[in-house]
Amino acid sequence: MPDNRPVANGERVLADLNALRAIGTYKTGIHKPTFSKPHLASLHWLVDRLPEAGLTGTIDGIGNVIATSQRSGPKLLAGSHLESQSYAGWLDGPLGVVYALEAARVINSDPSRQGTVEVAAWCDEEGHFGHFLGSRSYVGRVSEADIDAARDRTNGRSMREALRDAGLAGQARVMAEPGRHIGYLEAHIEQGDRLESSGLAIGVVTSIVGIWQYRISFAGEQNHAGTTRMGARKDAGLALARFCVAIDERFPALSGPRTVWTTGRITLDPGALSIIPGAAEMLFQIRDDDLAVIARLETRLRTMAGEATASGPCSVTLDRLRTGTPAMMDPRFQSAIEAASKVFAGARSVRMPSGAGHDAQVLATIMPAGMLFVPSIGGISHHWTENTADADIVTGAQVFVEACLTLLGQ
Repeated sequence: MPDNRPVANGERVLADLNALRAIGTYKTGIHKPTFSKPHLASLHWLVDRLPEAGLTGTIDGIGNVIATSQRSGPKLLAGSHLESQSYAGWLDGPLGVVYALEAARVINSDPSRQGTVEVAAWCDEEGHFGHFLGSRSYVGRVSEADIDAARDRTNGRSMREALRDAGLAGQARVMAEPGRHIGYLEAHIEQGDRLESSGLAIGVVTSIVGIWQYRISFAGEQNHAGTTRMGARKDAGLALARFCVAIDERFPALSGPRTVWTTGRITLDPGALSIIPGAAEMLFQIRDDDLAVIARLETRLRTMAGEATASGPCSVTLDRLRTGTPAMMDPRFQSAIEAASKVFAGARSVRMPSGAGHDAQVLATIMPAGMLFVPSIGGISHHWTENTADADIVTGAQVFVEACLTLLGQ
């Protein structure tokens, strides 16, 4: 590496992350639901930092910050999100935004270089009002009707009301300018333990899973828990429990090496101790980066629902709530991250898929995209104990900036 090669400032990166951590602090993590006061304060914090990186930008009409530069030459878009899951970790999202900001500061401040990094903070990656609403808006996949229909999953508040209260009502949404960027780069904590358990510093993301979600409903007969004999019951809760067990028994034969499935919520109606449930519902999710695998599993689910209905005593219906197309990360971006890891991480990197969804998969629909991971201590994420060692954060920032330089042809 040449002596004059620009390098990320690790102390500045850590200071920025800790400044964001101080906004909406919860225990050792943060609580920043979309459009909450801490989330909005974090967006304004970013806007205030942009001039340091030769960028200008404001919060747009869906809560994105898209910062642009007037510099000539190729432009690389980079970023992540600043809201959090409820009572969650301090790095999920902000790490990628701060890395992007640091890359812009380092690269854009050098007048001898033609390329530039532009920064994005996407709104609602965590899905408080929808899924990937900010990045999907940017690529033209969110309509005004979608915004009208969006509701906060916690309290039912409309997105229109949230935008109004945030002072964003009537503000234009920024849309992607075709051909402006050579691609999009995002950094994130791994949210798993593969890197840490293997003594590795960098994950080079090869693909991002598709996420398919379902509502599986069971209809039985509500009755008295003390006077209805067992053989006469139509217990929807019991039917649901048996269905869950059957999934675990029958899915493995059809799964890929990294397929995962989860029952995230179970509801019994009426949910009283002395009443046999007359109805039950489970929210179910399948993740894989191979659409053929997901299709096989959905077919099996529908077959199982039909079999359960036919054999009784309860009927089962399956409704698909959401589909997500898996995304492949661009080979050139993977190579740039891997090469940068040889310079700053002693080649302690591995190519790996992402089992979590990220904005990069949305951006990948309109431009080349890449992602890098840094280790998560204990593999913990979506919890306030989420953490990454300072040294790993700094190494990741150095790799990120170097990868940006390579992608910009520097």
